[in-house]
Formats: sequence, C-alpha cells, structure tokens
Amino acid sequence: MWTKPWNFKEGFLVGGCLVIVGLLLQLSVGPVAWQAFAWPVNGIVLAVFLAVIALLFLWRKKVYAFQFLATYQAAISAMAYAVVLTIVMGLTRQDANGTWLSNMLTFWPFVLIYVYVAVILGLVTLRRLAHLSGWRRDIPFMLNHLGLFLAMTTATLGSADMQRVKMITAVGEPEWRAISADGTVKEMPLSIELKKFIMETYDDGSPKRFASEIKIQTKTGQTVEAVVDVNKPCEVNGWKIYQYGYDTQMGAESKMSILELVSDPWLPLAYTGIYMMLGGAVCMFVLGGRRKRV
Repeated sequence: MWTKPWNFKEGFLVGGCLVIVGLLLQLSVGPVAWQAFAWPVNGIVLAVFLAVIALLFLWRKKVYAFQFLATYQAAISAMAYAVVLTIVMGLTRQDANGTWLSNMLTFWPFVLIYVYVAVILGLVTLRRLAHLSGWRRDIPFMLNHLGLFLAMTTATLGSADMQRVKMITAVGEPEWRAISADGTVKEMPLSIELKKFIMETYDDGSPKRFASEIKIQTKTGQTVEAVVDVNKPCEVNGWKIYQYGYDTQMGAESKMSILELVSDPWLPLAYTGIYMMLGGAVCMFVLGGRRKRV
C-alpha cells in the first residue's frame, strides 16, 4: 500500500480517514454550524475553495497525492462513501434540531466526504479542460461535472443565507414583523396587509382550498397585490410568500392569515447547476445517437 500508482485501497483509506476525522470533530466541537457561513463568509469560503483546487491542480506534478485525486480510483472510492452516507440519511429521520445521524447536513463525516467529492470534481474538470479532445465528448462532460460541482457548492454554502419566517397578517392592518423558527421577531423589508381570506370547502365542510388576497408594500415604495395559495406563492424582491395557515376556529370567516416567507438567494445558482447536468444528459443522448447512426 502507498506504492505508486495508488489504487482503490488508498482511495478508500483516504475516505476512511476523513470519516474518522469527522467523528473526532463531531465529538470535540459539535455539529457543523452552517449559520456561521452567512454572507459574506460563504462567498469568501467559496473563493478560497476554488483557489485551493486550482493550486492542487497546478502542483499535481510535484505532489503525487494531488495527482491521485483526479483519478477514477479516487472518484469511485469517494462516491462510495458519499452514497453510503446519503442512504443512511434517507433511512434516518432528519430533524433540523437533531444531532449526528438525525441531522446529516451538520454531521462532520458527511460534510467532509462531500467536500472531498467536490475537490475531486474540480480537479477532474480542470484536467479535462487542459486536455480537450473534441466537442462531442467534452461538452456533455463539462456540463455534467461543472453542473454537479456548482449545485453541490452553492446549495451547501448558500444554506446559511436561506431565511424562512412566518408572518401573521390581519385584515386592514399592514404587518412588517415576522417570526423565525427559533421564535425571534424580526422586521422585514416589506409589509403585508390581508385584504381578504378565501376558503373553498367540500360538501362535508372540510377545507378544499384556502388562500389570501394580500397587498404587499416594500420599503422602496413598490406595491404589489396578489393572491397566494398553499402551493402557489408570489415573489417580491427575492422573497417567496406562501399561504401557511389561518384561524381554524373562524374557518371561512377568518380575519387573519398566516403566511410563510422564504428567501434563498443562492437557489438560482444551484438550479443552474441542475440545469447544466440535465443539459449534459441531453447532449450525451443526442450526440451518442448521432454517433451510432454515423
């Protein structure tokens, strides 16, 4: 072992060491505190991460370990760990207030393995860029790998900037305050006034649809009137506004409505990565079909 060229044994050992380091971090410092990565920290971390990947690529001929990271042996072994941990995540009930396996997104071994996968993705992509062989093969490859890298990094680092709050609105009373998940009251950059609560019921009287006719006023003077349903939000200044609840005792006569406001500024970047992967899959299908016909 550790004799060149390295193989799957070394790859799995590197992944195992990362899991052990992660467990030690979990025991010593606790779960990953993603809230500490709010903007601009996450932007700085992303820039440093990209710079580190570039340096690893430039030094790959001097340090064999860096060269190994861009091999399929390293990639397959890393993905094996990622798949196992993801399966555990799927089989375990996840709780935002949980620890260890019950909150895998803050579980150090899970995070370190995915960082390891992202590093390998970055190095493999740079290696392909340095040895382009033809657009039929390179375009799908770049779309798939760059898309996955973009989706992984932005969705993870961007989670610190996501805000999800509840606002209780009343008829004829503009409301600027909202309540976060931990019970903190915060002033919002927009006010919402409930104009009318709407409810449709089945024949037995159970709710079929409930929605709110609202008036939104931003601090910049913009006014928007909209109707929001449970799964049909409206969006204003980066905030998506969903129907969440109402006064169940009053039912259709409710004079108040509970709205959920969600802001996720990094989400478009994560979606861009997903669309790139879809584009790469389509390119592979189309170009592969043409090659067979030729």
